[in-house]
Amino acid sequence: MWTMVMYVGQVMKDVLKLPRPLSPPVVKLETRVDAEYGLPSTHAMAATAISFTVLLSAPSRIQFQFEVGLLIAVTLSSLVCLSRLYTGMHSVLDVICGVFISAALLFLTYPYWETLDHFQLNSRISPVVALSLPLLLSYTYPELDHYSTTRGDTTTILGVGAGCSVGYWVNEQLGQTFDPQGVLPVPLPTLTANALSLGAARFLVGAVALVGTRQVVKTLSLQVLYSWYRVPQHDDGARRRREIEVPYKFVTYTTVGLVNSILVNRVFILLGLL
Repeated sequence: MWTMVMYVGQVMKDVLKLPRPLSPPVVKLETRVDAEYGLPSTHAMAATAISFTVLLSAPSRIQFQFEVGLLIAVTLSSLVCLSRLYTGMHSVLDVICGVFISAALLFLTYPYWETLDHFQLNSRISPVVALSLPLLLSYTYPELDHYSTTRGDTTTILGVGAGCSVGYWVNEQLGQTFDPQGVLPVPLPTLTANALSLGAARFLVGAVALVGTRQVVKTLSLQVLYSWYRVPQHDDGARRRREIEVPYKFVTYTTVGLVNSILVNRVFILLGLL
């Protein structure tokens, strides 16, 4: 859901081409994305999609009080939406449109989640679709008359989604899905000092694994592409070209997704962290 809503939001930005709030009067606390357009707010879309996808899908796996989950989902998504106003990156309209677009996508796709999940995990063509469709969408991303980070960011998102999807399929075929033990839905684990320490350890190990994977694959893929297109190694501007930006980001973050979904949990087991 995160991958889908982010792709829809990023494309809508570059199709609608509505500017971000002017500064002044707003004070912008972020400058990296000045070249991007504003509507809709993809942060608002992502926060809404992630919070409410977890809320709607978790009851089949974890026992919890739905009202408490709803409160948490509303709080987290609201904080992200308000942060986009505070940082001066979006108008109220940008944020509201982002929330409603994400809500509409959740509403339209919710009846098919189980079907899509079964296809993703069990179909023989699932890995082919998971890799080829995001790669095609990355290459056919709308062109602008100036360079913007949206195409690269979208390729990053699609790459992570593709890698994780293939990884989940591989785990299912190997019969190692790291599901909660017991009859589903299982009771919500007690939050103890030991659980917090294990969570922190998993976070650190996972971060090291994923950042290391990103750095190695990014460096190697750029070297191969620079050599293929005969671009000087010191020409950092060349990575903005579509024929270089799309494959290097897609390969890098697909690999990150694969490592995240296949290898990291196995490392946790070896280290006794899971």
